[in-house]
Amino acid sequence: MAVGKNLRRSFSTEKRSNDVPKGHLAVYVGENEKKRFVIPLSYLNHPLFQELLCRVEEEFGFHHPMGGLTIPCSQDLFVDITSRLR
Repeated sequence: MAVGKNLRRSFSTEKRSNDVPKGHLAVYVGENEKKRFVIPLSYLNHPLFQELLCRVEEEFGFHHPMGGLTIPCSQDLFVDITSRLR
């Protein structure tokens, strides 16, 4: 599956703040194996993304074991939702 221009994926789970461009946020997505995505901050205000954030709050509260925002959904679902946000 091709990843869109506004959504980048990194296969490393190590913290790398220097590769997140200004105006973007790194998130970890997955139910079992987590993948790192870099998304525009503007996604945070979209109602579809807000639903994901509510799910994150229910699952993790404010404790995110990956050291960054972790979204507990399938990577395919995440890519599908974020492709609608553009």
